[in-house]
Amino acid sequence: MKKSSTLLSLLIAVPLVLAACGTKPTESTGGSTGGSAPAGDKKVVKVGISQIVEHPSLNATREGFLAALKDGGYIDKDTMQLDYQNAQGDSTTNLTIGQKFAADKKDLVFAIATPSAQAVVQNVKDTPVLFGAVTDPVSAKLVAQLDKPGGNVTGAADTHPDATPKLMDFIASEFPKVKTVGVVVNEGEPNAAFMVKTAETALAKHNIKVVKASVSNASEVKQAAESLVGRADAIFITLDNTVVSAVESIIKVANDKKIPFFSSDRDTVEKGAVATFGFKYYDHGYQAGKMAVEILKGAKPGDMKVTYPDKLDLIMNADAAKAQGVEITESMKSKMQDKNNLLNGAK
Repeated sequence: MKKSSTLLSLLIAVPLVLAACGTKPTESTGGSTGGSAPAGDKKVVKVGISQIVEHPSLNATREGFLAALKDGGYIDKDTMQLDYQNAQGDSTTNLTIGQKFAADKKDLVFAIATPSAQAVVQNVKDTPVLFGAVTDPVSAKLVAQLDKPGGNVTGAADTHPDATPKLMDFIASEFPKVKTVGVVVNEGEPNAAFMVKTAETALAKHNIKVVKASVSNASEVKQAAESLVGRADAIFITLDNTVVSAVESIIKVANDKKIPFFSSDRDTVEKGAVATFGFKYYDHGYQAGKMAVEILKGAKPGDMKVTYPDKLDLIMNADAAKAQGVEITESMKSKMQDKNNLLNGAK
């Protein structure tokens, strides 16, 4: 029994001695001996983007937003995990995206366009929310006030208060034969309804009437535009996601029937509208992206005032003007601060 006890003691002691002689912890084995932290310790923020539909202005907003994040050090698949969701104009999908982001517990959510922002704000309560491409954040019930929104929501509004009135004044002064302006509009979009009222008020001062051609989805836009032929001397559209997504059909009607077509955004002018008072949506998205960087670094959304585009200028498309029977006069050109805003024509 004594020999067995001695042998057992030796067998137990050997592993202990070997363990004592093993290597010391290093960075590669998880120990800490100084130097930089392991790559796996890099903080990666989770950012969600909800966009109601694909069209150039909203896409440019997203691109500008991501560029600002990148400049601020937040890069997808490196320091940021990006989750981009597009509702493709479907209201049920739009709501589901808002619910998904709420469940995912993102570090920040960016909602592009009023319907997306409403769905996100309705569902996401504990995460910072930014909006962009929203015309009237207060009427849309996204924030209670613009200067200090409070809560978890703020963002960048995409219309300067003077943009629509300036464009209506431009139509009145430079197109004296225009007595009626036709508007293709989805009045189910709060931003569009708000802008139509603004246009009506501005045009009424010049005794110009507004004729509405209402739509509820993009497939109705062509017929609505055609219904304005013979009833309107010019056509105008707002920042209306439904209408802008099918704007090519309006451009065709305007060109075929020689009706001046005016829009509320630069991208539509680049496509074929005659004029707008506007800005680049890329810059608008970049503005929102700079706000996102501040929030991800600790700023509180509720303390950040809602911003507006800081650049507003007359933009005209010379090719569109020619196609629609419009002569670009020296008087029109004189209203441009930046002559590069005369697209496709001599400056």
